[in-house]
This record gives sequence, structure tokens and C-alpha cells, in this order.
Amino acid sequence: MLNYNSQALGIIFPNSYDTLMPELANERLMASIPFASRYRMIDFVLSSMVNSGIDNVSLIVRKNYLSLLDHLGSGREWDLTRKNGGLNIVPPFSMKTSKMYSGRVDALVSIVNFLKRQKEEYVVMSDAHIAANIDFRAIIDKHIAGGADVTVVYKKQELPATSLEAFGTEDELYYTLKVEEDRVKKIKVNETGEGEYNVSMNIYVIRRTALIEMIAEAYVKGYTYFERDILLPQLEKLNVQAYEFTGFAATFHDLKSYFKVSMSLLEQENLDGLFGPAPIYTKVRDDNPTRYITGAKVKNTMAADGCIIEGEVENCILFRGVKISKGAKVKNCILMQDTIVGEGVTIEYAVSDKDVTITDGTSLKGTENFPIYIGKGQTV
Repeated sequence: MLNYNSQALGIIFPNSYDTLMPELANERLMASIPFASRYRMIDFVLSSMVNSGIDNVSLIVRKNYLSLLDHLGSGREWDLTRKNGGLNIVPPFSMKTSKMYSGRVDALVSIVNFLKRQKEEYVVMSDAHIAANIDFRAIIDKHIAGGADVTVVYKKQELPATSLEAFGTEDELYYTLKVEEDRVKKIKVNETGEGEYNVSMNIYVIRRTALIEMIAEAYVKGYTYFERDILLPQLEKLNVQAYEFTGFAATFHDLKSYFKVSMSLLEQENLDGLFGPAPIYTKVRDDNPTRYITGAKVKNTMAADGCIIEGEVENCILFRGVKISKGAKVKNCILMQDTIVGEGVTIEYAVSDKDVTITDGTSLKGTENFPIYIGKGQTV
């Protein structure tokens, strides 16, 4: 068995797919979007790396990353406060030669000198738009056993059901793979169609020295995208292996899909699939356990710590510090941190951002396909 602490380092791209989520990623990045009552999206890939023995992790951010800095801090909750390795957050313009990147090539160019100084043999690259519990050790083992130049992780699933015009801006592309005997034979960009496809999870394993060489050559040629510009034209030359992820994976590309995927966690099978294989870590907020006041009625609800519930709640996800006042009826809703629901409120199919106040007697009702969104800090 490999000593992964010295064999692999992680690189995460927290801004991928920001533009597809204008409601939730307007003042934050994709990696900071709240999910599953007390977590942020970054928690899942970062925890998976740590659980797999990867303790040298770099995050290459582009914009709107203050909330991410606040959430991650020094990396203590993930045991990444270290003298060697640990958590490394790379903002744009952090080096004389760096710039606001538009694709993975630009992003990796900004840390190429950092990569040259590292001792780990392999690099694991990932976006932060997927909530999944991933065993990176198994992926690295398969990469080595198969003698691969690059290993890409994919999942059999339907294509994103959203406007295709939304994809293709900046680094907002998605890729489907044709796989034969675990070898990637073809990569298609933004494919359309019905049914299940081998959809790339944008997770890659590659030898560190090979990545440095690829990025240097691609940058000279003016390339932007790692997958489209580097891998796709060299599938015959490179041994690009595929690894199928069969566990639960939550991805979303608009408010509707965010609502649907979040609510799927109210099913025990999905909850176990996300949190069962290994622990997921997040920023600690010291608070009291959720309190259910006399007269409260709660059914099929995921509630984080610090909530106070006096009214009726059904099929909901409540983040930390949510208060449901007496006489309120809340159904099929996602209420983020410190949302206050006033007395006599009726609300159904809604997503409230942080620090929202819904005043007494208000009635709000969306639908499953068109949930209402209430912006951060708003009072309605």
C-alpha cells in the first residue's frame, strides 16, 4: 500500500460552474454554496482528499472567494494546519506572472513553480461542484496499476438538463467519454441527447512532472482548457484511463437542480451514500442542539444545530440557527443559516439564503420546478 502523504497532492478549482448559479454564486463561489444543512460544497472534495491521506492541497481561486477564506480558515477542521504541505489558497495575481485565469491551463500556470518544488509523485485535480464521498486511494491505485498517463473519473448519468447556451462560457464545459476496456477512446464536449452517458466528474490523476510538461507546452501554444485542448487531441498518444464512480454524487447547475438534489438527501439511501463511507468535515460553529418547543410538529426534516422550532415543518432542510416561529407552516423548503420565519407564516417550495427574515403573516409559495429564491440578508 502506498504512503499517500508523500505520493499525492491535491489541486482544487473552486470557481468552476459559478456562472450557472447566479442566485447562489453571485457573492460567493461554487465551492462556498451551502449544502446538506451544515456544509459547503468544498467540504466534500476536501474531506475526501484528507480521508485518502492527501495532506498537501492547493485551491486556485479566481473571484468572490472571501466567503471561502472565512469558511476554511487555516484548515484546522480538516487537519491541514501543517508546517509542510497543508492548505494552500492561491488567489489571482498572487505572483508577478499570474492573471485572472479562464481555464485550467491558465490556473495551473500560476502555480507551476510551486509544483516544481513539491515532492509528491502524483497530482489529483478536481472541481468543487460535486458533493460526493470519494476514495482517492482507489483511483490512484488503479492509475498506477494500469500504467496510465492520465486517469479521469466519470459517472454514468443523464446529461445536465439546462440551457446548453449556459455552458461553454469561461471553463463551464462538461465532457462525456467513450470508454472501452477502461480506456478513454473519445471525449465529446457539451454533448446533447437522452439517456445515460459517461459524464466526466472533472477529477484527474496525473504524474506531477508530466503535468508540468503538459502545462508548459499548452501555455506556449495559447491553450485554455486541460480536457479539450490537451487531452482530447492526444487520446491516441496518451494512455488515458477511466475510473467509474458508482457512489452517490450530487451535482447541480441551476436553482431547480440544486433544490431537487438537496431534497433527495431526505431519502435515507442517499444520505447514507453521501455521509456513510467516510466522515465529512466542516467549519465548527459552537451552538446548542436544535430545540423543539411544545406544539412543534416536524416531519421528514434535516435540521442542523442551533435551530429553534415552534411551528410546523415538513420535508425541509434547515441550516444552523434557523428559527421557525409559532403558528408558521414550512413545507418543502431549504432555509439557510440564521433564517427567521415569523409567526403565522406559510411558505412552501422556497430557498432562502443566509440571514433572511420572513415577517409575520407572510405567505410564499413556489413549485417544485420553480422554487422561490430569497436573497442573502433580505426581509420579505
